Amino acid sequence: MDMGMGDTVMGPGVPGLFYLQNMYWAAVGAVVAAGTAANVYNYLLYRQRISAARRAGPTPAKPRLFHTRAIATTTAILRELSNATCSFSLPRIVRLRLPCPTLGRTFLVVANTIAALVLCFYKLNTGDRWSFENIGYRTGFITICQLPLLFLLAGKRNIIGYMTGSSHERLNVLHRWTARTLLLTATIHMGYFFADWAPYGYIGTKIKEDSTTQRGVIAWAILLWICISSTTPVRGWNYEFFVLQHIVSFVAFIAMVYVHTPPEVHVWIWISVGLFAFDRVLRAAYNVYTNLAFFYPKHKRENGVSTLWACKADITPLTPNTTRITIRDPPVDWSPGQHVFLSCHSLTPLQAHPFTICSIPEDGKMEFIVQSHGGATKKLRRHAEKTHGLPTQVELRGGGTSVAIEGPYGFVRPLRQFDSVVLFAGSTGITFTLPLLRDLVQSWKTGYGSCCTHKGSLLNTPAGAVTTHIRFIWVVKSSAQLSWFATQLKQVTKDVAALKKQGKAVRVEVSVYITCDETFTTEQESIFPALQPAHTAQRQLLSQHGPVQEVGTLYSGASISSADEKPTHLETNRGVDDKVKELDSSLASLTDATQSPLVQQSCGPNGTCCCTAPIDTDDPESTSSTSAAVCTCNCRPSSRTQSPTDDATILHPQPATQQPLLHPSIPILSGRPVPRILIRRSLEQARGESAVVVCGPGGLIRDVRRAVVGLSDERAVCKGTGAQGIWLHCEGFGY
Repeated sequence: MDMGMGDTVMGPGVPGLFYLQNMYWAAVGAVVAAGTAANVYNYLLYRQRISAARRAGPTPAKPRLFHTRAIATTTAILRELSNATCSFSLPRIVRLRLPCPTLGRTFLVVANTIAALVLCFYKLNTGDRWSFENIGYRTGFITICQLPLLFLLAGKRNIIGYMTGSSHERLNVLHRWTARTLLLTATIHMGYFFADWAPYGYIGTKIKEDSTTQRGVIAWAILLWICISSTTPVRGWNYEFFVLQHIVSFVAFIAMVYVHTPPEVHVWIWISVGLFAFDRVLRAAYNVYTNLAFFYPKHKRENGVSTLWACKADITPLTPNTTRITIRDPPVDWSPGQHVFLSCHSLTPLQAHPFTICSIPEDGKMEFIVQSHGGATKKLRRHAEKTHGLPTQVELRGGGTSVAIEGPYGFVRPLRQFDSVVLFAGSTGITFTLPLLRDLVQSWKTGYGSCCTHKGSLLNTPAGAVTTHIRFIWVVKSSAQLSWFATQLKQVTKDVAALKKQGKAVRVEVSVYITCDETFTTEQESIFPALQPAHTAQRQLLSQHGPVQEVGTLYSGASISSADEKPTHLETNRGVDDKVKELDSSLASLTDATQSPLVQQSCGPNGTCCCTAPIDTDDPESTSSTSAAVCTCNCRPSSRTQSPTDDATILHPQPATQQPLLHPSIPILSGRPVPRILIRRSLEQARGESAVVVCGPGGLIRDVRRAVVGLSDERAVCKGTGAQGIWLHCEGFGY
């Protein structure tokens, strides 16, 4: 299977093999160049908007010039197409969840595959048996020239990522699909040679006696194993095993390809090895500089660090399966939304796991919330429980658990350039969205973002913020999870209240949804129908002045009524507010909850009741929005059953000694949010481009993505209707 024919002409008008390899990379380069141009334009647009906001422009996030409106229209169309998902439905009896890739990602994968296949067969007669050998050579050359792209997409210090403004974990999906395209062309390469030998019964002889053929078959088998072992079930089963075998398999694959191919194509192998070595050496050098105390003498003196490692962590238990890790005065800078790979070799040797940084640089500490699923996270949890109650590690000079960090990694467009921002978080997804919220509030307080340095430089973050409205939604399973970030959410509410007193026209709306907490969904026992007229009067009063949310605020063991959500306009009528407060004061010790036909109930682990009713918090006339929905628990014997058609007011007295888990202005509802309604409300009041960010489980991400695509199409954004653009960022769980 000698491939030493790079310059061989396979027929009149048939391009040479080296020329076709160059054409493949010309196509790849064009795509990367387009992504780079878009990234540069976004950055310049960001600076232009911040500059306009500093000049007190009325609508800095709204395009005004003809060419900016044309670009906004083109961008809106491309976003709708790229964010739409390819959905596959299977019979309910088949318990298999198929992935729903976006059309944008699917387009890149299909385009790469089509480009490779076209170059494999261009101007060759696939029906002519005498051309099988030429096709085999051609596909071999096209296969090997794809290797550098595979490694370009794999690195964490990613060149393509820096150019296009994308993070390594997003490019890793394209890395896996590039490997599958590589496997496809390698299979065609092998298949056409086998088809050429088959009429003569020569396949077995070649495999047994020809070393070149043997090495090629081995290389193909290793590549097949790499693709199979890189699937989600294997990575999720044991990530450490996956990483180890992946590196070993890669080394074996490169070695077999090297001895299988002729010297004239070894340049593609050396480029791939060079890219891999560059990424590893750069990461190793940065890790040494980041984690060794030798490079931080001042930090060592101030913190009393007497060991080799610069990072000391406090590991404390939170809820039964959650651990908090805190690194005080970390030696690296980061931006909200980024993550690091954390290693604790004393507990989990030779392992590094990605955790999102849930603090902001102004805190002076790097903090993580880690859920225990098994393996390393379970060991961290056990260590936290073991050391809990001992003298605090901060008080012990040089104390704390030695850890190492790699990173930070991740990229999110600066949210300060958008007029309105909607943030969705599911469970621990708040570790991604809360820093973004706090950074925006911080920029309001100081006039600078968390990464702002000197003025005047094109590369430094400019001062100021365009954003005037933020909608923050957090979905959790139980009220115990609220303690994770109760302090931060309270502080955000206080900071915004202080900013309003200073005359700044900014607004933050925070809502929490609880889906599987029996203390919140089933503990209401008493019925006081006499209170219903008061709540009806309150709803009628508020509905005259804009949509509101009338919900219960959760307390430790009870819930109380709270008028929380203001009308959609920024300025509210003080007289109306006073009347609302008078009504609320009469209900301060009680909570109402309406059982509607829309309430849905399911069973969670260990028979836990889960309320998954969609809560329409913006429609005052909706029976599901007039209060927190109450689900009747059927997962275990219940002391009271209620007909789904009942419309009763359920009340519960507030213990005098109880204190709210969150700020009184933060509503907490039983059920799940309706992303389309929440996003629509923000879009309707936006005076410029909006951003929607979601981090959480796959179901929440799919709902938010569909809502954004549907609203973008329905409102015809940037298409002459006056509706402004929507930028969507989705962050998922997993490796």
